[in-house]
Amino acid sequence: MDQGGAPPVFSATAEVDGDQLRVLVTGEVDMATADTMLQTALREPAGHVTLDLRAVTFFDSAAIHALVRLAQRFPGALTVLPSRQVRRVLEISGLGEQEWLQPA
Repeated sequence: MDQGGAPPVFSATAEVDGDQLRVLVTGEVDMATADTMLQTALREPAGHVTLDLRAVTFFDSAAIHALVRLAQRFPGALTVLPSRQVRRVLEISGLGEQEWLQPA
């Protein structure tokens, strides 16, 4: 029941269109939520996964690990749409030039 409080700190939803899966992630992806992001992306069979992180406000090492696992699971079939914060974290971690990472 919505009581007019603050929006959720984290959410991950999946939309399937044929063999295309789009996972929309919002809020903070951290140690408590990174596995949910990963499992949401793995729940449906897909030939291509788009991970939309444009509404992510925090992204930690657990989130990076989940993202790397997705990249390994979907080689050549993963697209990541980063928020400014996500792009910065990936650049600092040395992942800023990955083929799956789209411009912010």
